[in-house]
Amino acid sequence: MNGIQQDSKGLRAFAPVLALLTIAILINYIDRGNLSVAAPLLKDELLISASQLGMLFTAFFCTYTAFIFVSGWLVDRFNVNLVIAVGYAVWSLATAATGLVNGFAMLFLMRLLLGVGESVAFPSCSMILARHLPEGYRGFANGLIAAGMKCGPAVGTLGAGLLMAKYGWRVVFLGIGLASLVWLPAWMKWMPSSPVSEHQIRQDGPRVADILRQQSFWGATLGHFCSNYIFYFMVTWLPFYLVHERSLSMQSMAKTAGVYYLFDAASAFATGWAADFCIYRGRSVTVVRKSAMALGNSILAIGLAGCALAGPHTYLAWLMLVGLGMGMSGAGVFAFCQTLAGPQAAGRWAGLQNGFANLAGILSPAVAGFLADRTGHFTMPLIITAVLASIGALGWTVVVGTLREVDWTFPRQASEQVLYAAEQGGPT
Repeated sequence: MNGIQQDSKGLRAFAPVLALLTIAILINYIDRGNLSVAAPLLKDELLISASQLGMLFTAFFCTYTAFIFVSGWLVDRFNVNLVIAVGYAVWSLATAATGLVNGFAMLFLMRLLLGVGESVAFPSCSMILARHLPEGYRGFANGLIAAGMKCGPAVGTLGAGLLMAKYGWRVVFLGIGLASLVWLPAWMKWMPSSPVSEHQIRQDGPRVADILRQQSFWGATLGHFCSNYIFYFMVTWLPFYLVHERSLSMQSMAKTAGVYYLFDAASAFATGWAADFCIYRGRSVTVVRKSAMALGNSILAIGLAGCALAGPHTYLAWLMLVGLGMGMSGAGVFAFCQTLAGPQAAGRWAGLQNGFANLAGILSPAVAGFLADRTGHFTMPLIITAVLASIGALGWTVVVGTLREVDWTFPRQASEQVLYAAEQGGPT
């Protein structure tokens, strides 16, 4: 651990890498959210129902969730720089191919492939940040990456939405997918070198069972699940909600949703910077990170409940409050696991946490679509998300313990002692 910290780069030297990771996450969320923007057009052109749209949204999360567990293992076993590059290429090509589909089945297949490629993103980012940045820089770095994540839907909804309204959805998918490939040569030039050998990390790192035994892992996973349920509800259904529930045109929807996502992104960036500033001034890492999550989730719950009950002239203010809370609560999601897991286990921890948490991506779009079909409104889906925001606050603040790196030598030695005792026939 000391060698890793001594070799950690300052934020200035790490800036090109951080910029490229932020751009990758930005494109990641443009690509996964473009189907939501195109949903009103797809519904008419391909004769797709709201329930089928829910299935398409869920298809992405099925492979995304399943492969996140694999990706966490891959970034620990192989060169993380190459893992993220391959995944990036896969998801960009899947986006481009979506513009060529001519029916529900092929569209469904492209969404599955998109999920496979995008699954490498956050385990890779968490591993890279944990290896190369000390605690005092991670709030800013994670806040910037979270801002990229939030700006993805903003750029996709505003930019792609306006382009789709003018040129159609097929051209936009094809163009964005191919243009995104420019990122790959830039990554090959500026990707970071590893401060420690891959072999050393594999030898010293904890096993999956050691991570699963940590109470803080399950607290972070619960909080992450709730955050994902709300975030994916907003990403997948916000454009449809604004058009069909609030009677906005495609152009007005794109502008309104774009402002929401930019508000969300600014909140995430500001929260990450403020957290690092407080830690730099000597405040407890645990108090700072948990306070941000508690406040963000509380604001989020109030805003969602307000959207559910608001009239046609008041919903916009509540929607912006949702953006504020979403950004605050999103800035620390992966900062928790990077601190708790440390460089030896950040990839595996992030992969496991994100994998379990992304079960929300399978449930959220489908449940919202089903309830919207049954009731004709989004009131119930919004109330459910508000409740989950409150539960998430408890996960981050109560179930998660003190934020410091787990001593992975203890669980490994304990497991070896148990195994030895069992082999000798003695008490365990």
